[in-house]
Amino acid sequence: MSDPTPEDPTQPPAPPTPPAAPEPPAAQPAPPAQPAAPAQPPQYAQPPQQPYGQPQYGQPVPPSPQYPGAYPPPVYTPYPTGPRTNPLAIVSLISSLVGLFIIPIIASIVGVITGHISLSQIKKTGENGHGMALAGVIIGWVSLGLWVIGIIVLIWFFAALASSGVLTYRDYYYNS
Repeated sequence: MSDPTPEDPTQPPAPPTPPAAPEPPAAQPAPPAQPAAPAQPPQYAQPPQQPYGQPQYGQPVPPSPQYPGAYPPPVYTPYPTGPRTNPLAIVSLISSLVGLFIIPIIASIVGVITGHISLSQIKKTGENGHGMALAGVIIGWVSLGLWVIGIIVLIWFFAALASSGVLTYRDYYYNS
């Protein structure tokens, strides 16, 4: 019983032994000398063929075989486009709206003129945009009329104030 065995439960297990130290590497042999330059350039192999017999770029594609009783290939037609919208009709509507809200009289006049020109062009060419041109003409005339009426009322109001004597330069200058 003097010899401990791993099956003996009364003896503690032996500590593991450390691994052996690695040996130092052997001296590296010197690299071989560079070979002399070849007399002619190397020949490269041809590129591999495309899978499934696909043609290389730039080569025409062979037609597909026609099978008896097969449907003919479909004919693709582009989506039909209608007549284009007259650009002056768009300009007429936009400038009339600008004349109504932003640039009062000038843009309204532009809207009326371009609207009449576009209505004439639409009659001759059959383009779309008749409604926009008509709306541009109507909005242009209405906004032009409202601005002219507003200016007339404003002039009348100041003329009435001046003639009544309520506002005079002398009263303002001497009573301040």
